[in-house]
Amino acid sequence: MSATAPHIHDATSYDDLADWGPQPDALSGASHSNGRLLFKGPGNSPECGIWVCTPGRWRIAVPRDEFCYFMQGRAQYRHDNGEVVDVSAGTAVVFRAGWTGEAEIFETTRNSYMLT
Repeated sequence: MSATAPHIHDATSYDDLADWGPQPDALSGASHSNGRLLFKGPGNSPECGIWVCTPGRWRIAVPRDEFCYFMQGRAQYRHDNGEVVDVSAGTAVVFRAGWTGEAEIFETTRNSYMLT
């Protein structure tokens, strides 16, 4: 990951992931996260990597703009205003800074992400 262009081959099956622990603010289930950080810039911006999350439901608050490209799994994100974002393999989403609501993971998700 110290290359001039950090990269992961076969990102959909890459399994050298760090244990990031249980999702905080759980509402139901025992959702757990693993991932691999590719890059973190000054002041933690940008931050990008691979994130894998197992089924469960939890509160979410996005601290900075975050782009996610879902490679696997199925989930639903529900904003506090009622807006629903359904995700599955091939879905790209930008969560704007300050986005709050709930995440419900139905099938383990794998996504690449970038926080800016």
